[in-house]
Amino acid sequence: MKFFIDTANLEQIKEAQALGVLDGVTTNPSLMAKEGITGKENILHHYKAICNIVDGDVSAEVIATDFDTMVKEGEELAALHSQIVVKLPMIKEGVKACKYFSDKGIKTNMTLVFSAGQALLAAKAGATYVSPFLGRLDDVATDGLHLISEIRQIYDNYAFETEILSASIRHTMHVINCAKLGSDVMTGPLSAIMGLLKHPLTDIGLAKFLEDYQKGN
Repeated sequence: MKFFIDTANLEQIKEAQALGVLDGVTTNPSLMAKEGITGKENILHHYKAICNIVDGDVSAEVIATDFDTMVKEGEELAALHSQIVVKLPMIKEGVKACKYFSDKGIKTNMTLVFSAGQALLAAKAGATYVSPFLGRLDDVATDGLHLISEIRQIYDNYAFETEILSASIRHTMHVINCAKLGSDVMTGPLSAIMGLLKHPLTDIGLAKFLEDYQKGN
């Protein structure tokens, strides 16, 4: 399972990279704005800064909702760095743009996916990644993990190469459950990744080892 971090915060990305388990980054205009990154040139510069920190794929989102402008924005993003993945919204024009980029060998990430049907269309269009937002489904009393399971079954049935990138991860158990269901990738906050480290028995055991060591010295 690949671990992506969902942020535009360079320090958090560096911390995850230093841990040695980071495979990539996803971000979006909202996360950019949260870090005070606004304006086209500043956003493009920030994407390049992220690519210089990590070794894996970095999803960069188009703003346009029409095919021609999506293509223009996506080509500009892809030209920034070889690690850039063009992130497209799961709408009709987005699917068309996905097919366009896939045919050109440019990686894509279909985002804002909330149904198995949408995920099927994304795979048919050749998406590199599909991003079902399980946390947002949970927010409206719908089982987001069930969607991951449905997509996994469909992709396995037809040997689609599109990777399931479980998004809108809120906490550590989301990570564990997505791994159990066979999600190819998870993307979430640093806290969800670091939460995997935590167990009270580890802390108790380490404290005991150190205490016993001190007794003998």
